Amino acid sequence: MSEISKRLLQGTSKPAGAPAALVLEDGAVFRGTSCAAAGEVFGEICFNTSLEGYLEVITDPSYAGQIVTMTYPQIGNYGVNVDDAQADEPALRGLVVRDLCATPSNWRSAQGLPDYLRDHGVVAVEGVDTRALVRHVRDCGAQRAVLSTVDVDEASLLAKVRASASIVGQNLASTVSCARPRRFLADDLPASQAFALAAPPEPRFKVVAYDCGAKRSILENLVRAGCGVTCVPWDTPAAEVLTMAPDGVFLSNGPGDPEAVEGTYAQVEQLLGKVPVFGICLGHQMIAKAAGADIEKLKFGHRGGNHPVMNLRTRRVEITAQNHGFGLVFPSLGALVPELSAGVCTHEDDLRCWARRGVAPVVQNERFGRIQLTHVNLNDGTAEGVAFLDIPAFSVQYHPEASPGPTDAHYLFAAFARLMDSAVLANGGVADAAAAAGTPSCTSAAAGRTEVQSSLASGQSGAPAAPSLTLPDPRECANYLDIDIAEDRLAGWSFAEVKEASHA
Repeated sequence: MSEISKRLLQGTSKPAGAPAALVLEDGAVFRGTSCAAAGEVFGEICFNTSLEGYLEVITDPSYAGQIVTMTYPQIGNYGVNVDDAQADEPALRGLVVRDLCATPSNWRSAQGLPDYLRDHGVVAVEGVDTRALVRHVRDCGAQRAVLSTVDVDEASLLAKVRASASIVGQNLASTVSCARPRRFLADDLPASQAFALAAPPEPRFKVVAYDCGAKRSILENLVRAGCGVTCVPWDTPAAEVLTMAPDGVFLSNGPGDPEAVEGTYAQVEQLLGKVPVFGICLGHQMIAKAAGADIEKLKFGHRGGNHPVMNLRTRRVEITAQNHGFGLVFPSLGALVPELSAGVCTHEDDLRCWARRGVAPVVQNERFGRIQLTHVNLNDGTAEGVAFLDIPAFSVQYHPEASPGPTDAHYLFAAFARLMDSAVLANGGVADAAAAAGTPSCTSAAAGRTEVQSSLASGQSGAPAAPSLTLPDPRECANYLDIDIAEDRLAGWSFAEVKEASHA
């Protein structure tokens, strides 16, 4: 081989890594080579079908306790920009890919993904037949797994994984929640994204967010919807939250088994009916648990940026970003109300029946009155969203911030603003003309409200008593979810304005 050929080969090839092995608890073995930090990790095997946004996936706190397989064959080709990270540190246990790109090419890239993973101690393996692995998980279900670059003996690893702990029953939210209250405001938005996103509006609402592993992009979307956000730990008492006089409470995404996060859903039960509430993903499950519902573990979960969901109220289909392994059992919320469910009085397991009927059914819940099924997964017929009809609260199972993923569900942040704006009016505040007309814009929720300085935010002791809040008549804000996603999905993006200015 000539000297030139050797140099070309060295410049276009990466050195082979050390042998690595992935062993599942049912005995399945997948081999590859180490491509990041060395080590041995245990977790639940899962897969994500997103075609891009690998950094957002890797840094999503909802992956705590899991070994993530990316189905797209090459990962890392546009490198790493830390402003896209969803948390300061990756929470996942390990990463499995077909090919990890060592030579990224993108103007925003500051570092290669292999170096980023090594810097954060993430064990990763490449060269795995990820198609075969994903088919196995789909057929056999999610299960415990071990990923090792230090021990590649099948018998040894199988014995270890079968002795490891299951994700079921673990409170992983407590491991990724903030340790103390913290503010998240417009100044916390990454400057490097300003080329694509318009500047946020002045804060109009005070929102307290239960941080069960919140993705940074979700908090950014709340800010862009006009919220000043205070994040609180996962088990913050409801009484302390109410002393902060919030205009709304947000329940974040998070990892693991919702049954084990009683410290959150026990507080949510005390908040429902006292303040507008919006939950996503684990937050959706927290609302469901607060209402006394059952939660089931899905066979292999929903993870990716291409899941079709129908909004039963508007009949529009959203392509959504999802990351969860548990789901709400909708019939467990209560008996159907026939007169509000097209005369139907018997539950069906596959909720796509309601999409075919064109009906958003309503159940009678023992704790909180009428609850409506608002969103259904069109792949498997599971529940994807509910709205409480007698108190101001709603939730969805998926991730409307779309990091990564499409922006079809962006309207849910606008819906939360509408719901809070209705509470403003009920408490003597004034909404501007745009808000009254049903657009996402709203005025300050502080108008007509008692202003209370939060002892949590200031670090002082002796919290004041919670102010009295008058909730809106549900009939006066019943259409807050009825937003045309075709008009809302690009809200806040500035590409069009920049293009027009450049050609002026």
